[in-house]
Amino acid sequence: MNILEQMTVRAQQNLMRIVLPEGDEPRTLEAANIVLEKKIAKLTLIGDPEVINRMAQEKGYTHIQEADIFNPKTDPRMPQYAALLYELRKKKGMTGEEAAKKAQDPLYLGCLMIKNGDADGELAGARGTTADTIRPAFQILKTKPGVGIVSGAFLMFTPATQLGEQGFLVFADCAVNPCPNAEELAQIAISTAETARTLAQIEPRVAMLSFSTKGSAKHELIDKVTEATRIAHELAPDLALDGELQADAALVEKVGQLKAPGSKVAGKANVLVFPDLQAGNIGYKLVERFSGANAIGPILQGIAAPVNDLSRGCKVQDIVEMIIITANQAIK
Repeated sequence: MNILEQMTVRAQQNLMRIVLPEGDEPRTLEAANIVLEKKIAKLTLIGDPEVINRMAQEKGYTHIQEADIFNPKTDPRMPQYAALLYELRKKKGMTGEEAAKKAQDPLYLGCLMIKNGDADGELAGARGTTADTIRPAFQILKTKPGVGIVSGAFLMFTPATQLGEQGFLVFADCAVNPCPNAEELAQIAISTAETARTLAQIEPRVAMLSFSTKGSAKHELIDKVTEATRIAHELAPDLALDGELQADAALVEKVGQLKAPGSKVAGKANVLVFPDLQAGNIGYKLVERFSGANAIGPILQGIAAPVNDLSRGCKVQDIVEMIIITANQAIK
């Protein structure tokens, strides 16, 4: 049983309540029907029940009837959510009238449901941008204690079984932060290690990537990675983490032994932390295209409750897999 299959079984054994703000988006609706059929999670679809039920009937999605369909235009619980948003944002200048209007936004409403204890996680983004998904989460759920930055990780299932955990690795940050500073990079590393533990249930070995290994080159970009490594060691002294490491030194045992002798991570890394978003985004897409890897994500890290983002070009299977991941995050 591979890691994704293990996560599916875990979700089925611990049914979490996942809210889908884009309830009438065609791919999302199809994915919801699959998730309900396989009993992977309990679902709340935000949207007009008449529209959603008509779409489901036309496509033969018989399991949609098992979902809770929440209509923000008519549901009597809306004043409660508006009042919650007002309490959370009044110090930022939000009025009661503005809160009532903003609560109608499905992306805000989904986060309010989580905050109010009516849902365990959220998945959105098939229609909107990453910023659209993250903004309400920041304002309503905020970040985890001790974490000041939200980042995006990808689960990489590659055919290169000699690397990582039999070809499985976690890459970050590939989705959110263009140029994190050293402290932010350290927090991204710790969050990604937690993602590896929570979702894959593996012991993370974290490589802080650069174009230098242990001082083989000198540059301010390298200095940021070495400083991030130092901070990460202070924040999580028991975490197997090393840097700065070139990608080959992080992944290939012979190269790791040559370039970083004595390292507990070099040549054995299963978590790769990229120095900036350009490197991370390019890196995961190259691995995906050249090796035929299955890249699942971005998985948002650092938010106080599971909120995940989709690519607007996502496929139905991508949405199903991200619901499984969101459910597994919620279990913890």
